[in-house]
Amino acid sequence: MIVYPAIDIRHGNCVRLFQGDPERETIYGSDPLEVAKKWHEKGASWLHVVDLDGAFSGSPVNYKIVLAIAHNVSVNVQVGGGIRTESDVDMYLSSGVKRIIIGTRAFEDEKWFVETCRKYPGRIVLGLDARDGLVAVRGWRKTTTMNMLDVARWVEDFPIGAIIYTDISRDGTHRGVNVEAIAKLLEVTSHPVIASGGISSLEDIHRLLPLTRNGLDGVIVGRALYDGKLELGSLLEFVERSKGGGDRGR
Repeated sequence: MIVYPAIDIRHGNCVRLFQGDPERETIYGSDPLEVAKKWHEKGASWLHVVDLDGAFSGSPVNYKIVLAIAHNVSVNVQVGGGIRTESDVDMYLSSGVKRIIIGTRAFEDEKWFVETCRKYPGRIVLGLDARDGLVAVRGWRKTTTMNMLDVARWVEDFPIGAIIYTDISRDGTHRGVNVEAIAKLLEVTSHPVIASGGISSLEDIHRLLPLTRNGLDGVIVGRALYDGKLELGSLLEFVERSKGGGDRGR
């Protein structure tokens, strides 16, 4: 299991939102690059970076900060937030970012999404953000009528790198992870799944570990790290011990 520390960027700051609500923001630092270096020093092999301004506006805004992280920190970076054109994709993937996350345009332009996945096999991640099982788009401000499980079936034959599933109702809340929804998702897809939303304790990680046998590839941890409920070094050691050894963070 890979542990992905989350770095959400808004107005140049490292922040966390409660259930994606920009009116309920907590600022955790004014230098996301320094935060990235800290997580790397504590053992992270991947970082999950989100340009929140980009997600809300529909095009990358904090891309210079994202690229600074990719250029200056020896860690794999996956990034999302407002990536909706071919030039956005090319800009990131040609500049050191390992994978990009596409949500909104994947659901609004199937042809473009399929072509992009084929052009960059394994480097496109589907951002599957759901509220009560229904996909949300445009910075989570619009909930569609698309069922998340139907979407997972739809992309089954696409050459994507992973599916990131976020339970919006739990994101940034410390409410605990939605194990049941993740298990259902794993039943309908063979793609690696990365879980996000509500992870707040080692007990949440313990509940998720059995799902690695079914294709759970990793977990994104945000507010719990910033609020001190989880310590990254200890979390990585716990994951390693639980699987009986192996690469740190995997």
